[in-house]
Amino acid sequence: MPEQRYNRDLTEAIEQLKLERKALILSHVYQLPEVQEIADHVGDSLELSRWAAKTDAEVIVFCGVHFMAESAAILSPDKIVLLPAAEAGCPMADMVTAGALKARKEEIPGVIVVAYVNTTAEVKAQSDIACTSANAAKIIKSLPEDRTILFIPDRNLGMNVAAQTGREMLYWDGYCCIHEDLTVGEVTAVKEHYPRALLLVHPECRPEVVALADYVSSTTGMLRYARESTHDEFIIATETGIMHQFRKQCPGKKFYAASPDMVCRSMKATSLEKVHQALLTLEPRVTVPSAIRGQALKCLERMLAVG
Repeated sequence: MPEQRYNRDLTEAIEQLKLERKALILSHVYQLPEVQEIADHVGDSLELSRWAAKTDAEVIVFCGVHFMAESAAILSPDKIVLLPAAEAGCPMADMVTAGALKARKEEIPGVIVVAYVNTTAEVKAQSDIACTSANAAKIIKSLPEDRTILFIPDRNLGMNVAAQTGREMLYWDGYCCIHEDLTVGEVTAVKEHYPRALLLVHPECRPEVVALADYVSSTTGMLRYARESTHDEFIIATETGIMHQFRKQCPGKKFYAASPDMVCRSMKATSLEKVHQALLTLEPRVTVPSAIRGQALKCLERMLAVG
């Protein structure tokens, strides 16, 4: 069967099962284009958390990585939460454990722990408030100025937010390997090749890369900026899956990847076949033990209350 016909048949089967299961399909912008296209909502971690919190669907199919599906399970414990690619984890999230965080907190009495959403449920349960790259600055500004802040686990995001807000913070020694590996040399070379293009940079990149940017923001912020800008050429410094949304939302404009190597294997692990199988079998499911969920929920709800 030709690939186009095959995809169309599979998409139709997914749509039918979605109706039968009363399901909602959420996709991160780093997913494969065909996965983004079958989703009800495509967005960044903050947007997807909001959809997971307010949906009346009975089943949530999370096309992303494990911590995202965990967040959905924390926010919607009465729903069935499916992660089509059970193997899709996040190396950054694995860089901090609940035990290590607990030990660090004991060394800093009165510390406020701000957990990037790219963390496990167990770590969120040990944290005071969550944040995403879209609202990290707003979260930090909402905290008492006389308290010490420990930002976990992404040191780059923490340092970039500190520069933006003027707040002093302590940082966990974690990072996103996709953004961490992007160098000033690579960015400079691309800028020289496309001199008219504006550089949009994700704040998970190193501070020295961020310093070269024309605009720094979460994925959603980047998309909004490109849509509203009168400029028509952009260099994009984040995971390449987002290019599908740039080209879809901004027809007629040109987009160039800061590096073709900015590809997250975990984000690319979800396929149409796996989404179909998940809806068919209602597996693999992601659940969070109630003892952990209660504390992790407070961490996420505090974030959502700030905005």
